[in-house]
Amino acid sequence: MGNSAKMKEDILILAIESSCDETAASVVRNGREVLSNIISSQIELHTIYGGVVPEIASRKHIEKINQVIEEALVKANVTLEDITAIAVTYGPGLVGALLVGVSAAKAISFATGKPLIGVHHIEGHISANFIENKDLEPPFACLVVSGGHTHLVVVKDYGVYEILGCTRDDAAGEAFDKVARAIGLGYPGGPKIDKLSKEGNPDAIHFPRAKVDGSNYDFSFSGLKSAVLNYLNSCEMKGIAVNRADVAASFQKAVIDVLVEHALCAVEEYNIKKFAIAGGVASNSSLRAAFETACTKKNISFYHPSPVFCTDNAAMIGVAGYYEYRNGRTSGYDLNAVPNLKLGER
Repeated sequence: MGNSAKMKEDILILAIESSCDETAASVVRNGREVLSNIISSQIELHTIYGGVVPEIASRKHIEKINQVIEEALVKANVTLEDITAIAVTYGPGLVGALLVGVSAAKAISFATGKPLIGVHHIEGHISANFIENKDLEPPFACLVVSGGHTHLVVVKDYGVYEILGCTRDDAAGEAFDKVARAIGLGYPGGPKIDKLSKEGNPDAIHFPRAKVDGSNYDFSFSGLKSAVLNYLNSCEMKGIAVNRADVAASFQKAVIDVLVEHALCAVEEYNIKKFAIAGGVASNSSLRAAFETACTKKNISFYHPSPVFCTDNAAMIGVAGYYEYRNGRTSGYDLNAVPNLKLGER
């Protein structure tokens, strides 16, 4: 079989992701092979504000989007002609940021006549697990933990999900950012708390582990965040010196205990032998270690993406887009940004 015939059989997805503060593009072959994964991050830009400023994020996406797409094609050694379809994140996320990616994808689709595929950002995070774990097939359970989302999901098939639980208030990543700010670590909070907590005692301070009435699988982190703030205020009022490493380690342990307990409870109840984590917080070293230990004890296969595929990236969108394409799901030119898009909505 000639190389050109082989190329014809391959499904090449050009993927675009711009839901928050990363402008990203990627080319993915046959759903599992990443040919390029270009990410232009704005973290330094937003650090001075202590969080993402939507207006600035949108402007930066406009500046970077064409350049990032071009770079992804060059790195993958393909042209737009070789591409089968264009996948893009259309929600959830910041509306202005999403619109930049959606507009770019629609323009390329219109100009080339290639199909357009709208991808759910959370589906992208879940699909990141397929990149390096070639043997991973549904069904499996997945915990998505990121700055804006905490979801516990059963992946029944490619593109078919049952949501068991989600956060009722703050997402886990949001709690990390707020606590990091309170103890003077700055933004982004997750990696900084992960690093500092290695120097602290996770049992030094007991912070609450919240249960949500009537739901074993829903999460709530606002009470934990308030407990940390109350502890810091109380120390200040009494003139007690705060050990920041102990606060970070104790807070992180409280989050991890809840995440592990809920996830393992679901895996047992649904008799699932495969479990995966995804999202920005999934790159937290203590969280990974805790799940590694818990899953080994219960004889469950544990999967997780490399850190580069945990944070926002376009490769995961290309993987999710490939399975959408395989399932015959494409979008029209009326595709729009949906900032509050729920998982499972089309």
